[in-house]
Amino acid sequence: MKKIDISLLVTPKMVTDAQDNEKKALTGHIGTHFDVMNKKFPLDYTELRGIVFDISAQGQGETTSADIDLSLVGEGMFVAFHSGFIEQVGYGGAIYFKEHPTLSMELIEELLRRHVSIIGIDFAGVRRGHEHTPTDQLCADHGTFIIENLCHLAEVLEGHPHALFHAHTYPMNFSDMTGLPCRVTADV
Repeated sequence: MKKIDISLLVTPKMVTDAQDNEKKALTGHIGTHFDVMNKKFPLDYTELRGIVFDISAQGQGETTSADIDLSLVGEGMFVAFHSGFIEQVGYGGAIYFKEHPTLSMELIEELLRRHVSIIGIDFAGVRRGHEHTPTDQLCADHGTFIIENLCHLAEVLEGHPHALFHAHTYPMNFSDMTGLPCRVTADV
C-alpha cells in the first residue's frame, strides 16, 4: 500500500497570493479545505472508500455525468476529480479562483442522489462565481461536503481514467469558521 498526501502544502507566498485574490482566504478557506455551510463534519467521514476520475480532457470546461463512469460511484464514497488545474496554473492567483473547471449541476445532483459523502476537486469550487456558495450549501444540506484544492491526484490515478483508493480526511477542529482547512491522504 502506498500513501499519497493529496492536500496542498501551503507556503507564506501562497497565503499572500490567495488573500490578494480571494476575500475568504482569512476565514479557513486557505489551501485544501471544505466549506462548513452551517454543518458539522461527521467523524464517520474521516475514513472512506474513494474513487478519483481523470477529467483533465475537459480543460477549464464543465464536466458532466457523461464524462465519468457513474456506475462506480456508491453511497458514502469520497468522489474526487483530477483536472490538473492546480498544477497547471498554481494555487492562489486570480485565474485559479475565477477561471477554474466546474462540475455540471446535473453531475452534482446525480452525486447527491447517490448519497456520496465527499466531493473532492483540484480546483477552487464545483461552480464559479455566484453559483459557488449556493451549490456548496445544496451539497451540505444533502450531507455531502466539498473539499477544494486537492493536489497530486495524478499519482493516485497512475495513468488510468479512474482509480479506487482509501481516503483519510482530517479537518481542523475550529469553531465559528466558514471554512475548515484539512489534511487529506490517499491509500492506494
